[in-house]
Amino acid sequence: MTTTSNLWKNSDLRLQASRERPGLTKELKSDKSERMERIKRGSDLFDEMKQRFLSFKKHKYMQNLELYEKLAKGQAPKFMVIACADSRVCPSSILGFQPGEAFVVRNVANMVPPYENGPSETNAGLEFAVNSLKVENILVIGHSQCGGIRALMSMHDDVETSSLIGSWVSVGMNARVRTKAATKLLNFDQQCKHCEKESVNCSLANLLTYPWVEEKVRNGELAIHGGYYDFVDCAFEKWTLDYEESNLKDKGGRVAVKDRAFWF
Repeated sequence: MTTTSNLWKNSDLRLQASRERPGLTKELKSDKSERMERIKRGSDLFDEMKQRFLSFKKHKYMQNLELYEKLAKGQAPKFMVIACADSRVCPSSILGFQPGEAFVVRNVANMVPPYENGPSETNAGLEFAVNSLKVENILVIGHSQCGGIRALMSMHDDVETSSLIGSWVSVGMNARVRTKAATKLLNFDQQCKHCEKESVNCSLANLLTYPWVEEKVRNGELAIHGGYYDFVDCAFEKWTLDYEESNLKDKGGRVAVKDRAFWF
């Protein structure tokens, strides 16, 4: 009786499996098709990238071979640019920098941490640009609708954050505090726009906490500039730090600026 029961049970299981198999097969085929489609899309993206590279080689590299041969031996840029990692904000595209003209570091919200914060890829790049490449200008560029600044403005003044983004953008906490104090009657979006510019000045002040930067600025060997790119209206604002008029030694000191210009 037990043997007969087991036979019937096994038969039922086989019948159930046979019924489920078409649906399962269809699901597996669907998953495979989706994977193949993703692979194809990725391949198409790299095919397009390949064509862009070959176009660059033909129309720019080969037609400016003397320049690229010179760059192969070394670089001597006049500018260091610190810009946001945002995909909409490419300094070379916006300001027309050609190869060899600008040493560029990009990070979330174009922040420059103060010297006392210790090593980071941003100040490693800063050290190389100032001390090895001997750049004559540092340009920090902020921009409209910055997600990093929005994250900064959403934080609380005295709350530790566990996220990597939060920990990074907290470098600009002074800019956030000043923005909150100056824009109490504005809505959140307007406050963020104010902070996008205030954080640039915060970074300019932080640049002067590096002894070798401050020395070169004081001696007139290095100039520090701020910039703001509004990609909504395609406008650019530029200003230069006025070292002589800035008061950064007192707590809460502010940078003074000069030579402000608007390009639109």
